[in-house]
Amino acid sequence: MAGGKLVEMTDITKRFPGVVANSCVCFDLVPGEIHALLGENGAGKSTLMSILSGEYKPDEGSVSVEGVEARFHSPQDAIKLGIGMVHQHFMLVRAHTVMENIMLGLAGTPFFMDRKKLEAKIMETAVQYDMKVDPGAYIWQLSVGEQQRVEILKALIRNTRILILDEPTAVLTPKESETLFTTLRRFREEGRTAIFISHKLDEVMAISDRITILRSGKNAGTIRRDETDEKDLAGRMVGKDSLFEVKKSEKQSGGEILKFNDVHANNDRGIEALKGITLSLREGEILGIAGVAGNGQKELAECLFGLRKIKTGTVSFNNKDITGFNPRKIREAGISYIPEDRIATGLVSSLDFPDNLILNSYFKLPVSKGPFLNFKYIKEWTKKTIEDYDIKVGKIKNPVGLLSGGNLQKLILAREFADNPKVVIAASPSRGLDIGATNNARKLLVEQRDRGAGVILISEDLEEIFQISDRIAVMYEGKIMGILDAKDADREKIGLLMGGIKLGQEADI
Repeated sequence: MAGGKLVEMTDITKRFPGVVANSCVCFDLVPGEIHALLGENGAGKSTLMSILSGEYKPDEGSVSVEGVEARFHSPQDAIKLGIGMVHQHFMLVRAHTVMENIMLGLAGTPFFMDRKKLEAKIMETAVQYDMKVDPGAYIWQLSVGEQQRVEILKALIRNTRILILDEPTAVLTPKESETLFTTLRRFREEGRTAIFISHKLDEVMAISDRITILRSGKNAGTIRRDETDEKDLAGRMVGKDSLFEVKKSEKQSGGEILKFNDVHANNDRGIEALKGITLSLREGEILGIAGVAGNGQKELAECLFGLRKIKTGTVSFNNKDITGFNPRKIREAGISYIPEDRIATGLVSSLDFPDNLILNSYFKLPVSKGPFLNFKYIKEWTKKTIEDYDIKVGKIKNPVGLLSGGNLQKLILAREFADNPKVVIAASPSRGLDIGATNNARKLLVEQRDRGAGVILISEDLEEIFQISDRIAVMYEGKIMGILDAKDADREKIGLLMGGIKLGQEADI
């Protein structure tokens, strides 16, 4: 790697309401390197790079480019210095063509651009970097991999010398990922620099020169690739701190209650997200599903609750095939669902507390009789729920959207536990909650387990997984990488599985 420091980010701190995304982070780049930024979901990787690309302003700290302090007021300022970012969720106008998307933001557009000259430049750059693309194609006609090429071409046409890629392989096939790596190596050979944001250990080891690990918004170390291995990276990424133990009974789990058998399903983009999932849940156990976001956990939960169509495979509950059941039939069978997005999916924020409490039961006794609601019962149930779950509510007829996140989650938990379900699907139940609300949510899940229910806990929070799980399954790219008893698991093993490395395989890499 030639030359001195190309970029220096010094003591970067960035706060959002209730969250410190980056805390005194130092990060540097040199010319002609591929620098991996590794860390769990929520570690602060995207925030740090959004500061470097001019989207966010740091609350504290400074950014220097070639020894000169840079003050970015917008991404355009970063682009002028040769810094470009390709986001995980592409910033493309689907109704426009490839060329029209690349034109956006270029000097002289839209009236004074020589379209033929630009088209020739696009084709020349595409050939140079082996990224086949049709300038006249509409974005909506392209595959995800092709759309990513357009984003990269946008940056290259602007003579970008620092290219930031945020989880670039999350939506790519293995072949598309290798093509991307070839492009990045060529980029490096030209003396330019790429930042590769990822959580995948094998890819980081395959492509990077140096690796910076972020954990909980802080820099956990920068190291050269030839000075580390997957085990070391896994330990740095997930930490080795001791965990607070949640008290739960040492009861023996019961028989199998829920079974996933070779299930395949697509995500919202039509790409296969579940690739032959086989998984079982027992009575009286918490099965933790660990993994970085985007590896099929969302689709797994939705398939379990009938919110997503299963292509092939079966789901059985108490030895009965429930594949294809709608959510109401699944709920009536005895399965409840705590969604990861409590506002968009879990509640109707414009409705009041009682209306949200009865969403699952407004059509049956004792909440209603025929077409008439039993308002006396609903009032008593509301009062008891508020007392039992210690929910802080102003006026119960106010929209629940005015409540805090912790109180919203308590409402959802109260509603989902009301009928003593046999299975609870809990997706990120403590996400965004403070310490008190987090402990409360985990305690309530353990109570469900202790009364004999089976709980599927889907979480990106390893502390949560270790605290309350009896067994831990790890998902990576739509597959189960391994299932461990919680007492036999540690952060190193789980970290390797989360990074796509099967236990025992790391010695062969």
